[in-house]
Amino acid sequence: MQDNSLHTATINSFNNLGYLLNKGKESEAIEILIRTSECNEVGLGNSKTRIGKPIGEKTANDILSLFKSIPQVNQSGFVHFESIQLFVDGISRDRISDFTCSFIKSFLVDYTIEQCEKYGIPIQKVTLDSIYDYRKNKIVSEQTHLPINPEKGDPILLIPKRWIRSIPWINFDDYYSNFYIKEIDENGEKERIPLLNYNRHNYDVVETYLRIREQQQANCKNDPIFKPISKTSVSKKASTILKLPTGKTDNADMKFEDNACPLLATVFYPQLDFAQEQSRTISGVSIRDLVFYNNKSYDFLEEIFQKYDCRQIVFELKNVKELNNDHVDQLNRYLKDQFGRFGVLVTRNEPPKKVTKNIIDLWSGQRKCILVLTDEDIKMMNTLYSGNQRLPIDVLKKRYIEFTRNCPS
Repeated sequence: MQDNSLHTATINSFNNLGYLLNKGKESEAIEILIRTSECNEVGLGNSKTRIGKPIGEKTANDILSLFKSIPQVNQSGFVHFESIQLFVDGISRDRISDFTCSFIKSFLVDYTIEQCEKYGIPIQKVTLDSIYDYRKNKIVSEQTHLPINPEKGDPILLIPKRWIRSIPWINFDDYYSNFYIKEIDENGEKERIPLLNYNRHNYDVVETYLRIREQQQANCKNDPIFKPISKTSVSKKASTILKLPTGKTDNADMKFEDNACPLLATVFYPQLDFAQEQSRTISGVSIRDLVFYNNKSYDFLEEIFQKYDCRQIVFELKNVKELNNDHVDQLNRYLKDQFGRFGVLVTRNEPPKKVTKNIIDLWSGQRKCILVLTDEDIKMMNTLYSGNQRLPIDVLKKRYIEFTRNCPS
């Protein structure tokens, strides 16, 4: 009942913008749109700093124009306001999340205070400048008490865990891939802008898609174990890695790990699953940077399981200019017991010849396989993941094939 009420309140608040537009209060509607387009207290989205950028006046006008240009919306408003992704460029799933959080921010404040009292989380007096007042349909300021980010002093809002989905149930990628090219035109427009214009002039097509999604809502479930990061986040993390200096200057080694671990966990999913960062032994003496479970769901993974007894795969991350044999020896010490005789070093550049020779000698003497991934492999995995061309794990498979061809027969 509560969730349904909040959903209704969100839809009504958004559709009130069309009412303001029809009453000649366009500037007021634009201001509300811009101020509700970011909800930094929640911190959803891809920003590394939790501080996002609100939409501009042009995008706000594009959204408001839907209430005039589409007769069905002008007459009845939106039933699913997230469908604006299908009409306006620059509006994606992250922006929809921000709008939603902004319109129900008053509830989130109460929910956060309740959870803080329940779990003993300290709170402080703060002033929020962008609370949407549902009764007045205006943006107001409010003094309240919230937990504070200890690093920057910004207020934090908590969200009920049941609301967190993999992606909004209605989104542009699903509309194009699972409806438009299958039901409307398999050879149709692939560029985003022309397709958005098509949707504006063919609202009945969008309505059909929305009805189908409503009928499929029973399948709207979140992954209870793992949530991959978005394609945008993968690209940003890849870009960050490539720009980092080698070594430990300005904690570059920690930043390398912080970006590489979620990137690899996402691009290799679901072929490799149950990723664990900073995996420690019981004694705490050894710390492995990243470990995957090998579920043998792919031919390459089945092969390394059979040849190298590899039930779990260890990845060691080295933000160094040049890999050396000490790095290889460190990984080699982990390759025993349940980890078998297969491991991966993730570094910045191709290893020198003496390191490559040492890796080949390990195979010759102990039948251990160690692969090396570099910046170029990170770039390729990002390209494959973003473009849906091939599986990113094929980059690891390619390295394995190259390794086997270099080994003595």
